[in-house]
Amino acid sequence: MKEIQPKIKEFLSRFFRNYDLQPDEDIFALGFVNSMFAMQLVLFMEQEFQISIDNEDLEFDNFRTINAMTRLIERKTAFVVQK
Repeated sequence: MKEIQPKIKEFLSRFFRNYDLQPDEDIFALGFVNSMFAMQLVLFMEQEFQISIDNEDLEFDNFRTINAMTRLIERKTAFVVQK
């Protein structure tokens, strides 16, 4: 799923215009995230990757970095394929 990271980075770059976010950088620690943005991020991931983010998935660690979001999406899409 190599296309996941570029799509996430493209989405995030709309909000972090002049910052080249790296896959392992913590967007919360950098101060880029507020509650409204977090909701937009979840909606983007659900729509773009056709997954459902469940309540148990709503942990900061799943959304801190591009790498963490990629792992979450990979887990969710693997789960859908297995069903």
